[in-house]
Amino acid sequence: MYAVKAIYDGVNFKPRQPISVSGKYEVVITFLEPVEDNIATDKQPKKRPLSELRGFLKGKIQMADDFNAPLEEMKEYME
Repeated sequence: MYAVKAIYDGVNFKPRQPISVSGKYEVVITFLEPVEDNIATDKQPKKRPLSELRGFLKGKIQMADDFNAPLEEMKEYME
């Protein structure tokens, strides 16, 4: 038995992953639930260019003033 998820668009079944079987098989088709439109049409979310991602966390991350200060727990190893 081999299970494969697929999207049915009203006419065709489109597997969501490659199918590696050969020959003829009897299949059982079960309709689980509706899917979002971008999945049903096989559209992948648009990737943002790297230039848009640079600096997107600017001002949202703060580091302690003593970030690079030696840790008390490591003092004996650093001497």
